[in-house]
Amino acid sequence: MNIKQWSMEPLGDSALLITPRMDSGEHASMHTVISRLIARLEACREWLGYSEYVPAYASVALHYEPWRIFRSRTREEGAHASIFETVAARVRRVLKDSGPYNENLQPERRECVEIPVCYGGQHGPDLEEAASHAGIAPEKLVAIHSSASYLVHMIGFAPGFPYLGGMPQEIAVPRRATPRQLVPAGSVGIGGSQTGVYPVATPGGWQLIGKTPIKLFRPDMSRPSLLQAGDIVRFKPISEKEFYEIDTQM
Repeated sequence: MNIKQWSMEPLGDSALLITPRMDSGEHASMHTVISRLIARLEACREWLGYSEYVPAYASVALHYEPWRIFRSRTREEGAHASIFETVAARVRRVLKDSGPYNENLQPERRECVEIPVCYGGQHGPDLEEAASHAGIAPEKLVAIHSSASYLVHMIGFAPGFPYLGGMPQEIAVPRRATPRQLVPAGSVGIGGSQTGVYPVATPGGWQLIGKTPIKLFRPDMSRPSLLQAGDIVRFKPISEKEFYEIDTQM
């Protein structure tokens, strides 16, 4: 990709936002572009000097420690007017088509995660309403929802909340007219053309069709979020008995 396809702007005083500018004839998906960018950044992490990257649907935020960057600047980089300019210059070098930073770098392969879900009943109070809106039986909605493979585009909104792509449009339903003040952790919902899982109890307006006993956000672990951008998710229907059996083991 040519450097003209990327824009960089400061995000506060210790981060840089990288956004790809897609040509009208570009056929690669945005996720592929973002994944390839992350692969490049990871391969050059030590030289770039950043501390963390946060991918979104169409951008990547690169967080860095200004003092660390300042101390590592070369004589040439010392002419930059700001630390942001130094980081931006390093990123531009990484994004060049020539040299070691090329398109051959492939994104890291992620996991395929199966999430058990007890659909309907007390765990999915909106299942029948959602199915009625879609013009199908509740069992059909469950079958369609659990047969698809979902790509995790990003984590956001709440700790560990996955933004999933790939939901069949035939089960898309509008959000609730009045959001709930509290949605239980583990609830699986549909909001418009998206589906997702609430990792923590939080207000929400999605139609709740089920619940998983699996904890998606685990603050006491080295990797708090069970899911990462790039993972593939599949939902597996389980009975209420299986739900409580798994729940007692978590």
